[in-house]
Amino acid sequence: MNILKKLWGKFLYGIASIISIIFDVFISIVGFIVGIVINIGKGFLTLISMGGCLLIIILGPALLLNPITFFIILFLVIFPILGTKFISYLKYIKYMITEFLFDHADNFINGKKAQFNSFNEYGNKYKKMEEEKRRREQQRRQEEEQRQWEERFRQWNEYQNSQRRNSGYGGYNTYGGNYQNNNYGNSYVNPSIEFKSKYEKSCDLLEVGYNADKYEIKLAYRKKAKEYHPDLNKSPDATKIFQEINNAYEFLSDDNIERYKNIR
Repeated sequence: MNILKKLWGKFLYGIASIISIIFDVFISIVGFIVGIVINIGKGFLTLISMGGCLLIIILGPALLLNPITFFIILFLVIFPILGTKFISYLKYIKYMITEFLFDHADNFINGKKAQFNSFNEYGNKYKKMEEEKRRREQQRRQEEEQRQWEERFRQWNEYQNSQRRNSGYGGYNTYGGNYQNNNYGNSYVNPSIEFKSKYEKSCDLLEVGYNADKYEIKLAYRKKAKEYHPDLNKSPDATKIFQEINNAYEFLSDDNIERYKNIR
């Protein structure tokens, strides 16, 4: 009986391995095609930026009325979006099926209890893993952006201090006098201006006041994220808006809330 179980387990393991390879090959092919289409689209945009815009304005109506041209443009815009989503769906299906089979194969071969008893439970595990991965990536981006802002403000403060020192020695100052070269160049911009603009645009996107605290911001984010989540909102621009909402929420961190209060 144990021999039959192990044989069945090895059979399931072999099937899972074959399915995994098939999915990997298919995902690679789809990814390759999506990459080609994206590069073609980028090349088309580069052509427009190099002067093709005028040609498109002149010939635009004629081109759009041509069914083949219209289809190509539509394909270049829509296919990368659908293709990327399709790849994500394939990865989800692959994980759900193969992990189920590998776990149950391990159960028959080594007597190790399988984590779950159905495909859907493995699918739910995959979704949680992806959500955790997105959360970690979001945190990493937030920390990196915060580090960049800290560095920009630090450099600005050093620049300001250098100008105060130079103004006392006949060097460059904001009121005239001789110009003296320094490591910061002569076009350094106060990051407070850009920071304040981005902060207020992020608040506008989440529809909160500029003096909102972190609890108001979090509540507004949840409401907007739920409204524009791609799984719930089927409008064509839902994914784009959802990403913008996430970016705005990432920017409105506790440190940035405090920094905004200090520079107003």
